[in-house]
Amino acid sequence: MMEDILKRFADDPRYVVVPGGLRDVHVHFRDPGTPEAETRASGSAAAAAGGFTCVTTMPNTSPAGDNPAWLREQIEDTSLSCRIAPSACITKGRLGREVADLETLVAAGAVAFTDDGAFVDDARVMEEAMRRAAKLGKPVMQHAVVPSILGAGVMRDCPVARRFGLPVMPPEAETEAVRRDIALVRVTGCALHVQHISCAGTVELIRAARREGLPVTGEATPHHLLLSCEDIPGDDADWKMAPPLGSREDVAAIREGVKDGTLGMFATDHAPHPAAKKTGGFRVAANGIVGLETAAAITWQVMVIEEGMPVRDWIARWTTGPASLIGETPDAGSFAVIDTQANRAVVPDAFKTKSRNMPFAGMCFSAWPVLTVFKGKVEYRWE
Repeated sequence: MMEDILKRFADDPRYVVVPGGLRDVHVHFRDPGTPEAETRASGSAAAAAGGFTCVTTMPNTSPAGDNPAWLREQIEDTSLSCRIAPSACITKGRLGREVADLETLVAAGAVAFTDDGAFVDDARVMEEAMRRAAKLGKPVMQHAVVPSILGAGVMRDCPVARRFGLPVMPPEAETEAVRRDIALVRVTGCALHVQHISCAGTVELIRAARREGLPVTGEATPHHLLLSCEDIPGDDADWKMAPPLGSREDVAAIREGVKDGTLGMFATDHAPHPAAKKTGGFRVAANGIVGLETAAAITWQVMVIEEGMPVRDWIARWTTGPASLIGETPDAGSFAVIDTQANRAVVPDAFKTKSRNMPFAGMCFSAWPVLTVFKGKVEYRWE
């Protein structure tokens, strides 16, 4: 049966079949802590609707994911529409003061370490964590924003920031964090992955590190590829994320980094929030937007249609790139099908995720997932 389905799509040039399905190394399922925003069940359903068969969850839950029980709960949940390959905390409680028990966490199934949502500001703590992670053969994934440089910043300098008097985040908040961590890579040999890149300077730092032969990677999110801070229409928190949208020059640099392989993977940073947490504008609302169900559509538009990226490279940024970071292989009997001529608008109320916080409503894109099969079972089909 599956062979017949695959053959039907493979024989039609409007469809792209992705063996193994798409993979995302950066999602938030809010479980435990904020089930009204997302649960593993709703998050995995959203993943399947986006063409994903494997996702890596972040440990900034409540309580934080710094223990084996947190990991086992996700790994052993067989009721989901995709597989979870979870990361775990770098530091105990994500407080940045003491390195977590990385060895026990790897034994329990952690594929990487991150305090995502918080920067490990103490260089001594980060160096110890990177030394231990290197011995374990696991990457450290860093939320690269130096708090002392960020200050109260909520967006990059742009017309909306000036109109509403909103505090800005200088690009140095990100680039200095990356610069410090690359220096620690030289000392420890640990694989460093820079999450949700927003600055041209960060792309260049990673490019230089890779030319040096250092194990440094980075991810490009759909929103940082599509939108700039100049596109923000007003004090609307559905446009608020961390790090914030960069300038048009930053967008161009991130796109170039994806094309030339400096940034070897896409990732959504899917960050659901209940509506109440996204009210009140940029000063008070929570950071983050949902992105699993629009990720394929946006990255296809930006990189394949607008930038001319070969389809095989687009597929690689969603498959072999993420797999090379976390060391996970695709599940047998899994694949996704993308209809490159679907030509649909973004309709948030039709989403599988519990949350609706994102700036894409009403935007039209040509390529959308229409079928996701996970371990031989159809988990999503566009009707």
